[in-house]
Amino acid sequence: MGIADDAVEVRAHGWRTLAALHGYIEAELERDLTRDVQLSVVEYTVLDALARQDGWHMRMQQLARASALSPSATTRLVNRLEERGLLTRILCADDRRGIYTELTASGHRLLDTARPVHDAALTRALDGAKAIPELSPLVDALPS
Repeated sequence: MGIADDAVEVRAHGWRTLAALHGYIEAELERDLTRDVQLSVVEYTVLDALARQDGWHMRMQQLARASALSPSATTRLVNRLEERGLLTRILCADDRRGIYTELTASGHRLLDTARPVHDAALTRALDGAKAIPELSPLVDALPS
């Protein structure tokens, strides 16, 4: 194995470790959010992203990027959340082809309920990951 191959392997190992940490955290979040507030992690992510916007709305393509979903998966997710009354879609006033997704009052209330569940699960997951020798350096690298 040459030096370039070693560098690639080191990066690949780092990526696998990062993916393992992500999976570990996501499993904790998914379990608690689903159990306590009937939201998946990606549903929480969408509501949170919308709440962080002025006026609680985003264009669909922005929402797809924020949730790391394909446009079609984002549309399906938005449909489900809209059916639950958690968000709504409105036409963009200056571009009739554009569609905004906006958090409803019910969506905001559910997010307010979900946020402490999310934060507690995240803290617990990070504490658990810290106890795993392979994941601990990544947890240490995160802002505290």
